[in-house]
Amino acid sequence: MKVGTDGVLLGAWVSIKDTPNSILDIGAGTGLIALQMAQRSYAETVDAIELDDEAYEQCVENFEASQWSDRLFCYHASLQEFTEELEETYDLIVSNPPFYIENVTSGDKSRDKARQNLSLPFKELLDGVKKLLSNEGDFAVIIPFKEEKNFLKQAITFGLYVNRITHVKGNPDSEIKRSLLQFSFYETTIQKDELVIEIERHQYTKAYQELTAPFYLKM
Repeated sequence: MKVGTDGVLLGAWVSIKDTPNSILDIGAGTGLIALQMAQRSYAETVDAIELDDEAYEQCVENFEASQWSDRLFCYHASLQEFTEELEETYDLIVSNPPFYIENVTSGDKSRDKARQNLSLPFKELLDGVKKLLSNEGDFAVIIPFKEEKNFLKQAITFGLYVNRITHVKGNPDSEIKRSLLQFSFYETTIQKDELVIEIERHQYTKAYQELTAPFYLKM
């Protein structure tokens, strides 16, 4: 399955300065972000949740084939099922959530319905994070920029306060496309910056190269 820029960005960007011992990737897809977390940290536990059958199977294969297989585990479940069964909490939670926006369709009704069923509403995501995140933990997510205000507003209702914001643009002249956000249960001064991916087509900025180079065989 295709490796998306969003996942690579989040896995490279999220701060692990507090050396988390346990990490959870919600909506793991094929396991990319969880693998990045295993590569970047010394966390003893790097868990993932994935509901889609095909993605789950490939996630498990990717985990088993990696050099960090002893620390990685993927659960085949919805976030709600996982939250109901688990009593532990995590030091760091990351998510590139599968979102479904009604006005963006593929033209294939059955595929759109499947996407909608597998999507993770922000309210459900935030509710799960509140229950699964340790008191001193961090939560990081990447979402469409146009959803940022709504997401921040909802996060506060769950006691989650944004600490870092990075706005992502495809090139210097394009509009902001994505928001990288990191939260905790404590209010702090918000660190804000901007990341531009390309100067022009296939000519990556120095900032993007420095951020993501550890995860590409060739950059």
